[in-house]
Amino acid sequence: MKKQSLLAAVIAGTSLLFASCMKNDSTEPQNNPIRNTRAFTEKLGPQKQTFTINASELPRTITLAGGTKITFPVGSLAKNGTPVTGQVSIEAFELFKRADFVSFGANTNHISGAPLKSDGSIFVDVKSNGQSVDAQLQVPIHVEVPTSRDGFTQIWAGTDTVQGNQFAWQAPRQAAGQAQEVKVNAQKFIFDFGNLGWINCDVFWAMVNPKTTIHITVLNNPGTMASFRAFAGETFVFFVAKGKNDNVAAQLYTPDGPGKVKSYDNMMPVGATGRLFSFCIKEGKFYFAKKDITITANQSETLTLEETTQAALQAEITALDTF
Repeated sequence: MKKQSLLAAVIAGTSLLFASCMKNDSTEPQNNPIRNTRAFTEKLGPQKQTFTINASELPRTITLAGGTKITFPVGSLAKNGTPVTGQVSIEAFELFKRADFVSFGANTNHISGAPLKSDGSIFVDVKSNGQSVDAQLQVPIHVEVPTSRDGFTQIWAGTDTVQGNQFAWQAPRQAAGQAQEVKVNAQKFIFDFGNLGWINCDVFWAMVNPKTTIHITVLNNPGTMASFRAFAGETFVFFVAKGKNDNVAAQLYTPDGPGKVKSYDNMMPVGATGRLFSFCIKEGKFYFAKKDITITANQSETLTLEETTQAALQAEITALDTF
């Protein structure tokens, strides 16, 4: 699938969950327990933000809860190539912290398999009469992402063209005036972007270290390995970098035999420290495992999932932000 299909997958997943909740309202309590990993990512990961603007009155700027600003210039929105007019709805997500990526079922993987250190990821969709407008924009949107650091970041687009429905970041389609490397300006990364969908500010992590492959065996696993947002499967395995300034949540999803996954070959930085973090929710039961490691050459590790509670799992995910 291309970026357009990834956009559709996120929208469809949200719609299906909403439909399911509506269907069960008459027979179950409103506060339904979480039964599987997909429901966990939908209900407890970063939530969708919605806005309404008039496409006939562009330019218009929206400000997301995390401080991201998105400006839609005149002529930016079209459907099947025809300019959109009238009221449109905007749906957006923001992911800034390691806990955001893990609880959302996303990651900071480059399409090559190299771990990225994130400066923030956003998702943007615009709908006219309930249908998404063209993802490839007539005029690029203008984006401002807040940051507390100095230096440069790089701009990426989300894709699920890797290993079926898995997720990674790749270079965006280059539009006129669109830069891929951006320097901090007044504590913001400011850039234009030519597509709707997933947008990411990231840099490669631990690039100077020699690289190796990590192999992970997951024991007592009641589920199958999860795809992006657990649209398929239930079990996630992440490597989370140590250090609050190393915003790395690399998902390990390459099959390596029954109950096993690995990093991409020769992509993990030797000598770096972090936490292997795995969780699964199936049939209303919660499972979790973690192990702090230093990456060594040709490393093999074993994680044993143990039953836990929803509150305990949420606390472990939250704690990743200060790990």
